[in-house]
Amino acid sequence: MKNIKEELKATFPHTIPVFTGYIVLGTAYGILLNSKGYSLLWVILTSMFIYAGSMQFVSVSLLSLGFNPVYTFIMTLMVNARHLFYGISMLTKYRGTGKIKPYLIFGLTDETFSILCSTKTPEGMKENHFMLLITLMNHLYWILGSIIGGVLGSLIEFNTKGIDFVLTALFVVIFINQWKSTKNHMPVLVGVGASILCRILFGASNFIIPSMITILLSVTILQKQIETRNETCNLR
Repeated sequence: MKNIKEELKATFPHTIPVFTGYIVLGTAYGILLNSKGYSLLWVILTSMFIYAGSMQFVSVSLLSLGFNPVYTFIMTLMVNARHLFYGISMLTKYRGTGKIKPYLIFGLTDETFSILCSTKTPEGMKENHFMLLITLMNHLYWILGSIIGGVLGSLIEFNTKGIDFVLTALFVVIFINQWKSTKNHMPVLVGVGASILCRILFGASNFIIPSMITILLSVTILQKQIETRNETCNLR
């Protein structure tokens, strides 16, 4: 690749699915944050510096209720705990990336991770450039979608009651995809069971963190059974 234009041309097709998804979800986020009284500047800054998918939607409620650093830290750790495993699996791939490494780590979302792990670097293009462009373009898609939502929310007057349900809808879709994409439903059932149990024990306002902790502990304890179940399902 001789110039950035050719590199962008080679990289963009790999990000099209992320583009369509991030524009829609980003728009929903922008509208949601605007409906809580936050300006377009807040929409842009949070999309630039939080950039944490489902956690970014959760942050809207955290901002509205008043900032609690301890609760926010624990909530973020629980919701995005999967990124710990993403990071470990990318140690080798990110080795030798130099100055861009911090940004690659920061921008490692589910979708970016999926592309980087399943796609070969285009011929004639440096791998570092490819990883940087994938990460940067996906980030920009999310920011663009959020800006669109923020602008629409400020210009068009409509009843935003119930828009908070977008987060619930997002998790429902993730749940359905998870259920359909695997034959082993044990992890999903553990998550649902732990959530219901903690909802009963701790109430609607305080069950999220206990349920996340319970899920992580349960999955850790049942790891061998889950792996065995995976192997059995793969043989069918």
